[in-house]
Amino acid sequence: MLKINLRGFLIVIFFILPKLAFSFEDNNHKLGSADLSSIWQGQDLEPIVISKQKQFLLSIYSTEPGKDQSFNYQSSLENLSNLPVDLQSRALESGIQTDFSLRGSTFQQVLILLNGQRINDPQTGHYNSDIPFTKEDIGKIELIPGASSSLFGPDAIGGAINFALSTPEEKKIVWENAAGNNRNGYGLFSLSDRLGKLGFRVSVEDAQSKGFREDTDYSKFTTSLSTNYELMQGAWENNFGYQEKNYGAYDFYTPGLGYPSREETKTYLLSSGLNLNRDGLLIKPNFLWRRHYDKFTLDKTQLRSTSVNQHRTDMLTPSIYLQKEVGLLGKLGFGAEWGQERIASTNLGSHVRDHKSMLLDNSVGLGEKWEIGSSLRWDDFSDFGKVYTGSLNAKFRLTFESALNFGISRSMRVPSFTELYYSDSTTIGNDNLSSEKTWSYEAGFEYKQEGLFSNISFFMRQEKEMIDWVRVDSTQKWQARNFTRDDVFGVEYVLRKKFNRLFSLDASYTYTGKSIDSQGYLYKYGPNYAQHLANTVLSLDLPFGRQEVGVSYKKRPARRGWLLMNSGFNYNLSRNAKVFFLAENILNVEYQDIAGIPQPGRYIEAGLRFQW
Repeated sequence: MLKINLRGFLIVIFFILPKLAFSFEDNNHKLGSADLSSIWQGQDLEPIVISKQKQFLLSIYSTEPGKDQSFNYQSSLENLSNLPVDLQSRALESGIQTDFSLRGSTFQQVLILLNGQRINDPQTGHYNSDIPFTKEDIGKIELIPGASSSLFGPDAIGGAINFALSTPEEKKIVWENAAGNNRNGYGLFSLSDRLGKLGFRVSVEDAQSKGFREDTDYSKFTTSLSTNYELMQGAWENNFGYQEKNYGAYDFYTPGLGYPSREETKTYLLSSGLNLNRDGLLIKPNFLWRRHYDKFTLDKTQLRSTSVNQHRTDMLTPSIYLQKEVGLLGKLGFGAEWGQERIASTNLGSHVRDHKSMLLDNSVGLGEKWEIGSSLRWDDFSDFGKVYTGSLNAKFRLTFESALNFGISRSMRVPSFTELYYSDSTTIGNDNLSSEKTWSYEAGFEYKQEGLFSNISFFMRQEKEMIDWVRVDSTQKWQARNFTRDDVFGVEYVLRKKFNRLFSLDASYTYTGKSIDSQGYLYKYGPNYAQHLANTVLSLDLPFGRQEVGVSYKKRPARRGWLLMNSGFNYNLSRNAKVFFLAENILNVEYQDIAGIPQPGRYIEAGLRFQW
């Protein structure tokens, strides 16, 4: 009964509030600019875009595709390569199939958000990068590692990554085409405009490649529609995206066995939300629906025994969040959410699970030195019961420019449908799995002044009942199992420095150590976290365009590291047109991001962009 009541309440609230918002406007309940911005006043807390409000976060790093970077990547995901996140790519272009890892986490332990709403695929985290929006739609990507990320979901073990869609605010037409070796090419068209209070954007992108070796070809098509309607007390945003991919998946999930596999996916995503400010009370109802199709063929040649797996998953999530500043208590927030995940699969079967949650959070300043942020979540899963998670974070200001940060959080993750129910000739799931549980601790020092940002964080994570695919010997199938305990520890450093109007530097380094209790099991993939992860980008702003050179180094346990160099060159032909060149893996390094799956060598691309 509680499930039905909460679900009905959230759905009703979502559909009633838009009508209330329009009625407020019709009745001329007008607020002055000072009233509209009152919720932004108070302590100098760390702002975050994803919920249109301020919340206290220990660490947040962001990148703005097309603004901070000039590499002109096909996919906005590739802009993350300049931040302290481990992108584990299986394909030529990281927008095709990419796993995310933060601070030694598995690809399942990173929370993926779109405008602050979770979009993690319930079947498997391998599809978390299937985000059906183009780089013209995504205005900012926010990386929230460590303890603060628990504010956004119980399963943000390593952290969270938020893809914030930009608001259509002015007339803008973009046409872009590029081509590179491996017969790789793409085209992009985007149109945005504003008609009175209504802003809209339509984007279409098509990309394809013959691949750098057999069974690495791909095609990708993405289209999206975004609207924003301004209200007297906020705005109503709606975003719809569709994406389909068809790509060679040589040994994607069977490293070293030589299977010429094929994968086809389709993704539908609808996100709708209100941002209302009524007399200092922030009211934010949201609704999200995501449908994902996947067809995987293990051996497309049919020369050996094989199977074709087809899956369809659905996610439905209505939610509401309220926030208000309450004097000495600071900013108080309350959220409620109901979610349902469904899967219909030829391999995994048909399953449904519900989950409901409530959130309390607070941000407050104590005197001139201390800033405190806290959150408490209650989640109830239909198949894994109730769980409490949350976080406590603090910042102590040493001077106006410097501060010490401290944080602690508790997280948990329920198994994916694949971990629970998958079965083939070499691999089997485990429907007796329990949820993963972790405690995270963090301490750091940050320094900010004009043109300089520096932050160092020491982190530790205690993990229990972690899930991996293992077996005792070669006679057994790989099976998903829980482990008793892992200890993760490391240090993360981020530096951003603008030397003058010409030169700027972005650099990061993360060291991660892991003490794993293997209990005598053999791992299917082995330890795949980045033990050393370093990125450096030097930017040069010249009168005719911005140029960049980037160097990255990555090393995984028991494997040699690899050093990659990339560069981007831009030349402005006019105010509305530019030509660009991109070179990746300039040194033509041979490496395997995931063991058994070789990555491409040197890649060169040239393109032309028009913008009006």
